[in-house]
Amino acid sequence: MVRRILVIGYGLTAYLLFLGVFVYTIGFLANAVVPRGIDDGAVGPLWIAALANAGLLGAFAVQHTVMARPAFKRWLTRSVPASIERSTFVLAASLVLVAVVWLWQPMPETVWTVETGWLRVVLWVIYLFGWLMVVGSTFMIDHFDLFGLSQVVARATDRAHVPPSFRLTLLYRFVRHPIMVGFLIAFWATPDMSQGRLLFALLGTGYILVGVRFEEHDLREHLGEDYARYEAEVPRFVPRLRGQRGQARAAVDVDR
Repeated sequence: MVRRILVIGYGLTAYLLFLGVFVYTIGFLANAVVPRGIDDGAVGPLWIAALANAGLLGAFAVQHTVMARPAFKRWLTRSVPASIERSTFVLAASLVLVAVVWLWQPMPETVWTVETGWLRVVLWVIYLFGWLMVVGSTFMIDHFDLFGLSQVVARATDRAHVPPSFRLTLLYRFVRHPIMVGFLIAFWATPDMSQGRLLFALLGTGYILVGVRFEEHDLREHLGEDYARYEAEVPRFVPRLRGQRGQARAAVDVDR
C-alpha cells in the first residue's frame, strides 16, 4: 500500500509541476500575468545574455532528446520501475523548464512591434490558439499516458499498463505533429518581438525541426509499415491541399 501511494504521489507531483510551469511559460513568453516575463529583469551585455539563454534552451533540448530515446528508457528502467519512467521524464523536463524561465537573461530590444489595435488582438488570439492546439492535441492521442498518469494508476491498481494503439484522430489526420505545430504558432505569433523572444523562437523552432526526425526514426522502428504509410500520406507540419492528399493516398494504396 505504501509503495502504491508513493507511485501515485510521484506521478501526480510530476504532472502538477508540469501544469504549473506550462501555464507560467504561456505568461512568460507573453510578458503578461506572471511575475516575470521574458523581457523583464536587469539587462546585461547582449552576447552574454544570448550565450546564457542558448545554453538554457540547449539543456532543455538535450534532456528531451536523450530521455525520449528507447535506449535511455531501457537503461533508466534498470534503476526505476517502468511505471514511473514516463513521470520521471515529465519531472525532468519540467525542472529544466523551471530553470529556463528562472535563469533567462532578458534581451528586451525590440525587433518588431505591431501598433494596429485590431491586428494586435488577432496576433494574441493566434498565440493562445497555438497553446490550445498543443494541449488539445495531447488529448487526441492519450493525454494521461503521455504525461505518465496512466502508468502510475495501472501500477497502483495492479493492472497491466496497455500503451495507446497507433490511430489517426482529428488533427493527426492532417499533420503528423500537431503538438509541434501548436508550439510553432505560439513561438512566432506575437505583436511585440524582442531579441530575447526571437532567440527563443529561433532555437525552439530549430529543436522541433531536428527533434521530430529522431522521434520519427523511433516510430518507424517501432511501428514499421504502418508508420511508413502514415508518413507517405500525412505531412509533418503543413496540411496538404485536398488534391495533394488524394495523390498521396493513391501512392499509399499502390504501395499496399
